[in-house]
Amino acid sequence: MHELGQTAPLYSVAPFALLLLAIAVLPLAAPHWWEHNRNKALIGGLLSLPIVVYLLRTAPHALGHSLAEYASFVAMLGALYIVAGGIRLSGDLRATPLTNLLLLATGAVLANVIGTTGASMVLIRTVLRTNQQRENTGHIPFFFILIVSNCGGLLTPLGDPPLFIGYLRGVPFGWTLRLLPVWVIAIGYLLSVFYLVERRAYRREQVRALASDAANVVPLRIDGWVNVGLLALVVASVFMPTPLREIAMAAIAGGSVVLGPKAPRKANAFTWAPIVEVGVLFLAIFVTMVPALAMLEAHGGELGVTRPWQFFVMTGALSSMLDNAPTYLTFLSTAQGLQLGGDVIGVPSLYLAAISCGAVLMGANTYIGNGPNFMVKAIAEEMGVTMPSFFRYAAGAILVLSPVYALLTAYFALAG
Repeated sequence: MHELGQTAPLYSVAPFALLLLAIAVLPLAAPHWWEHNRNKALIGGLLSLPIVVYLLRTAPHALGHSLAEYASFVAMLGALYIVAGGIRLSGDLRATPLTNLLLLATGAVLANVIGTTGASMVLIRTVLRTNQQRENTGHIPFFFILIVSNCGGLLTPLGDPPLFIGYLRGVPFGWTLRLLPVWVIAIGYLLSVFYLVERRAYRREQVRALASDAANVVPLRIDGWVNVGLLALVVASVFMPTPLREIAMAAIAGGSVVLGPKAPRKANAFTWAPIVEVGVLFLAIFVTMVPALAMLEAHGGELGVTRPWQFFVMTGALSSMLDNAPTYLTFLSTAQGLQLGGDVIGVPSLYLAAISCGAVLMGANTYIGNGPNFMVKAIAEEMGVTMPSFFRYAAGAILVLSPVYALLTAYFALAG
C-alpha cells in the first residue's frame, strides 16, 4: 500500500471523493431517485470502474485485499441484520419515563453485542409501540438514534461498523473495551438528558392518553427464539479466521431465513432493501477508497492533522456528513502515515481512541452519519411519529451532544 501511495496520481482520489459526496448530497437533493438501490448501484459502478481498471494494472494485490475486507464487513453486517430481523420483541409496556429510560439503556448495552443495526431493529418497534397511546413522543426516537443507533456501540467491534473495520485491519478485539469510561460518560449523560426531557413531556400528557396507555399494557414476549441462538453463533464466529468466519456467517444467515420461523420476520416488516443498500454502496466505497487510503498512509504527515484532538474533531466532523465507516478508515490511514510507531497497528492508542470516538459518537449528528439512523427515522414515520427534518435533527443532535464533544476535545488536547 505504501508503494501505491507514492505512485498513485492525485486524480485517482476523485472517484472516492465523488462517491462520498453523492452519498451525502443525493439523499437530500434527489430523495426519490436515490431511494432505489439500482440507482445507487449505477453511481457506484460508474465511479468504481476506472479504479478497478487502474488497480488491476498497477496494484491488483491492493484491490484483492480491499475486496476481502469488504466481504468480511458485509458478512458481519448482513448476518446481524438478517438474524436480528427474525427476532420479534412484542408487547406494549406502560409508557412511563422510567420504562423508556430502561428500554434505551438496554439498547445501549445490546448495541455492543448485536451491533447498533441489530439493536435498533430489535427494539425500535417495541419502544414506539409502548408509547403509541401518548401524544408527546417525538423526542423518543430522536434519543433512540443518539443512544442505541450510535453512541451505545462504542465498546466492541460488533458495536459499530467503523470499529469492525478496525478489527479487520488488526486492532485487537478487546482493545475497544478501554473506551468504557467514554461510553459511561456519553451514555450516562444522554440517558440523564433524555430522562429530564421525558419527564417534562410525560407531565404534559392528557389524562385520557395516560389512561389509554395504562389500559393497553401487554407483557413483553420474544418470538423467534431460534434466531436468538443464531445471533450468539454470529458473535462467536467473529473470532474465526477468514474465510471460515465469512462462510460461517453466511451459513448462519441462510439458516435463519430458511429454517427460522416466518411470523416474526413478517411482523417486523423485514425487507432486504437496507442490507442491499449497504452492500451496493460499500462495494463501491471499498474499491474507490484504495488509492485514497494508500496516499494518506504515505503522506498523512503532510496534512497538518497531527494531534489526537485534531483526529477526534476531523473524524467526527466528516462522520457527521459522510458514513462513519470510510471516514474512520481515512483517518486511521492518515494516522499511520504519521509514522509515530504506535502500539496498535502502527498508531498510538490515544490517536486510535480519538478516531474511534469521533467516528462512533459523531455519527449520531445526522441521519446519514450511520446506517441505522435513517432506518429508525423511516420506521418511526411509518408508525405515525413526526420526525424532525434533516437539518433540524442535526441541530438538535449537535446541541445535545456538544458537552460530550467539548469534554473529549479537551481531554485529547491535554492528553496528547
